[in-house]
Amino acid sequence: QVQLVESGGGLVQPGGSLRLSCAASGFTFSSYGMSWYRQAPGKERELVAAIASAGGSTSYVDSVKGRFTISRDNGKNTVYLQMNSLKFEDTGVYFCHARKIEIYGTWDYWGQGTQVTVSL
Repeated sequence: QVQLVESGGGLVQPGGSLRLSCAASGFTFSSYGMSWYRQAPGKERELVAAIASAGGSTSYVDSVKGRFTISRDNGKNTVYLQMNSLKFEDTGVYFCHARKIEIYGTWDYWGQGTQVTVSL
């Protein structure tokens, strides 16, 4: 059974930090690119950060560049999102996503999400 379980969300003041974790099971984690998405109230889900299966390539949405860092530990089947200098607009539900694309198909898995609230 495939599972992506996020943790580490919570309430933080502006300028603070949080570290999200996503523990994967039920599939070959090291074969999947991993991403973090977020969805703010009333807005569409957006891609925040992504990391390649081997961990050598990362990408970020412009609004989090220099503040967020995505990383992964293939030995622990876990992907992380270190979030620093948090802003009000970082508030939302953060989702972990796994994707593998091959010539004969695409596999996508989603976690249930973890709430991040940036507030005074």
